[in-house]
Amino acid sequence: MKNLPLGLNTLRVLEENNCVYVDKTAFILPLTQQPGRYFLSRPRRFGKSLLVDTFKELFEGNQHLFEGLFIDDRWDWGRTFPVISIDFTGGVLDSRAALDEKIREILATHLDRRGITSNKHSISGLFSDLIQGAAQQHGQRSVVLVDEYDKPILDNIENKAVAIAMGEGLKNLYSVLKAEDAHLQFVFLTGVSKFSKVSLFSGLNQLTDLTIDPRYSSLCGYTDQDLRDSFGEHLTGVDWDELKRWYNGYSWTADETVYNPYDILLFIEKGHRFRNYWFETGSPNFLVNLFRQQPYFLPNLEALEVTEEVLESFEIERINPITLLFQTGYLTIKRTFVRRDRFMLALDVPNLEVRMALNDWFIDAYADTIQTKSDLQDQFYLLLETGDLPGLCRLIDRLFSSIPWRNFTNNNLAHFEGYYASVLYAFFAALDARIIPEDITNQGQADLTIMLGNHIYVMEFKVIPGETVTDNPALEQLQQRQYASKYRGQPGKTVHEVGLVFSEAKRGLLQADWC
Repeated sequence: MKNLPLGLNTLRVLEENNCVYVDKTAFILPLTQQPGRYFLSRPRRFGKSLLVDTFKELFEGNQHLFEGLFIDDRWDWGRTFPVISIDFTGGVLDSRAALDEKIREILATHLDRRGITSNKHSISGLFSDLIQGAAQQHGQRSVVLVDEYDKPILDNIENKAVAIAMGEGLKNLYSVLKAEDAHLQFVFLTGVSKFSKVSLFSGLNQLTDLTIDPRYSSLCGYTDQDLRDSFGEHLTGVDWDELKRWYNGYSWTADETVYNPYDILLFIEKGHRFRNYWFETGSPNFLVNLFRQQPYFLPNLEALEVTEEVLESFEIERINPITLLFQTGYLTIKRTFVRRDRFMLALDVPNLEVRMALNDWFIDAYADTIQTKSDLQDQFYLLLETGDLPGLCRLIDRLFSSIPWRNFTNNNLAHFEGYYASVLYAFFAALDARIIPEDITNQGQADLTIMLGNHIYVMEFKVIPGETVTDNPALEQLQQRQYASKYRGQPGKTVHEVGLVFSEAKRGLLQADWC
């Protein structure tokens, strides 16, 4: 049985240590048969670095590393190319000066290794001389491979000024690729995000974006067949349905789903224990801070439909939270369709691991209940499952009463009706309850419908400025517009109407009524 490639990102090390390598060279071959310039966005820990290293070994002609792989007898091993690798995966750069120094070090290393002399002082000049010099020296056009091209920006995304400066510094480097097109055989960039064409990508508009190209949906990540073929012995005795429920579901085409490789390798390493592996390796602090600063109706995450343009560009100056969630792997494509001649994408959370962990983070961000979160979740589950409405409303009151006042400083969350629904959504979604946001009827739409066990809860939320209320306007709206009527009459199901009124001044639940 072959060893696990846990934490390994180079093909040579995998081969030399008898590690499992999932053969992706069938995807690589058509990309490399003629000159090409490509970009691929995938979340962290999806095998991008190993993919880049595989390109490197291929273009350098190291045939022994490809013995038995798809590409072995289909590649011209007599023809090699000079490879220039630029890697931003290691370390954190916190200023434009540090970025420029790092780039100069990378370029100097390549120039020295090849014995190329340059009298240029600018980064763009040094890079141009490197590309041209390597091509002339080798007799073949140069290959440029960039791993995590956007990391210097994303590491500083909470400091807008520094992030913008990093973008300009990287643009200064990458714009050379367009200028030196005649001396390049192949260009491949990977990253997490694709920045807007009006900024960084304006210097890279000759790149073909493979991110949502159906032909390359599983270029990174493991398919179900990959697991059975390459890790079958390691996964003996595993409940495959449960494995899929926890870790599968990532898709960039809606036609094929993949597992995160890091999840699978740690799942095997830890003795087939189901838990959050990928999510725990990097807390989405920036993401939850963004949602705290820019109020967003979290239940909408259950029914997102967007145009492909929303997913393809990330602007430092104006961050779209949906773009961020998709590009970082917290949302994925579930289906595609055409509406009014526009290509549309339906998005959803990929699997149980991400759903549970992401909503835990939203709870921490919105409610700051880290110490009591598990206890509250257990109580919510029991109360919802048993239909205990008095207990449920008391728990909701307790929840919002426990949220520290500091959570409401420098923001207007207390005035935002969707904030209160979002906090409850995060708790309910972490329980794996079925949630329908803005549940549409022929009379309008209820704010939130929750289904758990034999109970259906149709909820309406209202926020008032003061601390007193006579009638319950939320319950009144539910009853007048008969939002719950479409659920009545289902065998074995009990339907509840719940009206919750919140106070801006109190910053919590003011009144709860139900029927």
